[in-house]
Amino acid sequence: MEPADVPLWLWFLLAAVLLAQSIWLFSDARKRGLYPWFWGIWGLFQFPVPTLIYLLFARKIFRNK
Repeated sequence: MEPADVPLWLWFLLAAVLLAQSIWLFSDARKRGLYPWFWGIWGLFQFPVPTLIYLLFARKIFRNK
């Protein structure tokens, strides 16, 4: 499948998902002091790897309490 064959609405959906992910990563990382610019920029380039890495290693959602 060529990029020209992808419908325009799908490009807009992809852009919206990447932008939403980036904004969330940036704002959450800024609130916690965890390199917000790094997470925000990385979130603009791919989905969902930055979010998964952020949740698992930066926020440590599975740590023992």
